[in-house]
Amino acid sequence: MRTSSAILLACWSIAVSAQAQGFKFSNPPAGAAAEAAADAQRQSIISEQLATPCRDRIRNRKIMVLIGEEKNGIVSAGQGGFGRHVEAINTRLQGLGLKTYSAEQIRKQIAQEEVDAYFKNDPDRALSASKRMAAQYVLRGVIASRASRNAMVNVNQVSVAMNFTLSDAAGRPVSTASASNESYAGSDTSGMALTLIEERADEVVARLYSDYCRNAAAR
Repeated sequence: MRTSSAILLACWSIAVSAQAQGFKFSNPPAGAAAEAAADAQRQSIISEQLATPCRDRIRNRKIMVLIGEEKNGIVSAGQGGFGRHVEAINTRLQGLGLKTYSAEQIRKQIAQEEVDAYFKNDPDRALSASKRMAAQYVLRGVIASRASRNAMVNVNQVSVAMNFTLSDAAGRPVSTASASNESYAGSDTSGMALTLIEERADEVVARLYSDYCRNAAAR
């Protein structure tokens, strides 16, 4: 009898606790529902942007993709160090039929100081690099990543912010796109940063693609 009473009391306590917290087994927590709704909306926008008509003559124009990494306010633009970051964007653009140069091709034909010019707003050197690559457009991206220790839960956390500008060879902007992401992480914070970039790369590329196909066609 005493055992049955204890079981009933435990069940009653769990039910009261769940009711007090607004938790229902039939419905996901409010935070998860909001996140799912936001993700569905994001996917809808991506699909709509990727459906933008793009003429073949636009697709066949050459695009040079340059990505730098910002840490503590300083941008490092050595393309050899960000191969995986470049590929996260490059492979998606190529998958849409656009013509982009690989990081290796850029490294072989452009001096590092000319690459740096794109991140230092030096138009003369930047134009020189574009001509050497015969690129009609340049996609410049800056990825800022930050890893820190969350003292409250004693785990690592990583945040990334991506900002991209697509310009023609003369430096006139065609599109801008940005995205951010963050997560808790294990010991591999660099790996988590790349995962966060991958999770947001689709929406960045979709925005750039849509603007490129619409705006480049008018030039």
